[in-house]
Amino acid sequence: MDLDLRKLRYFAAVAEHQHFGRAAEELYIAQPVLSRQIRSLERELGCDLFVRTTRSVQLTPAGEALRQEARGVFATVDSAVRRVHEIDRGVQRIVVGFASGLHVSEVVLAFTAKYPEIEVDVLGLNWWEQDAPLRDGRADVGYLRGSFDRTGMHVVPIGFEHRVACLPITHRLAERESLVLADLDGESVMNALPRRMASLEEKFEAIASGQGIALVPDTVARLYPRSDLVYLPILDNEPDETCLVVATSRRTDRVLDFLDLATTALRA
Repeated sequence: MDLDLRKLRYFAAVAEHQHFGRAAEELYIAQPVLSRQIRSLERELGCDLFVRTTRSVQLTPAGEALRQEARGVFATVDSAVRRVHEIDRGVQRIVVGFASGLHVSEVVLAFTAKYPEIEVDVLGLNWWEQDAPLRDGRADVGYLRGSFDRTGMHVVPIGFEHRVACLPITHRLAERESLVLADLDGESVMNALPRRMASLEEKFEAIASGQGIALVPDTVARLYPRSDLVYLPILDNEPDETCLVVATSRRTDRVLDFLDLATTALRA
């Protein structure tokens, strides 16, 4: 079955608004037309994507799965269109993705000084999908940490970084100078919870509100000092590996040049 990209964009609008009327307004089409297109998509897929009531619509489990997959589809299509336009205009560009707390500015400055004809953009990466932008074309090179799917990836180890425990100031352990992992037994650790936080700020607000604790990279902790949070070292926790990553299918000469320069600079 060939998936109609237009119908998928219609679905994404309804999924975002959870309301056919508001989605139709955003798409500049009539609501009955939108409803028919979504019904057609459901028939093609052979499953319901929404639970409809007189007041709202909610995603079914299949609908939620399609929403997650659609993000990657749109990103891949948008990246492909961008690259085609850039090639047509003779533009050379590299997009460098980086995990929160990891810095690439020094490398970007050095690369642009050596290759001024190549434009370099930077892209912050979400912790739950560090490798996804490298696979769908949003990023050419990634500066990542910790665990991610390495299938089809060229990985260059750079170093290591420790995580610290982030606790609300009112926590029973907040006055300690350091911890061991056993101290955290029974705690609600947000890193392991199924609900994703939309941003680090949201995660830290939840921690400060007493909804749990988190293990965060030391560089991230230093970027977000707060009077209502404390960060404590964990003496027996294994550090995360930091590394440069390139999808093996996207190793162009310009990307490999950037990778060589970045490896030397970041290891130093």
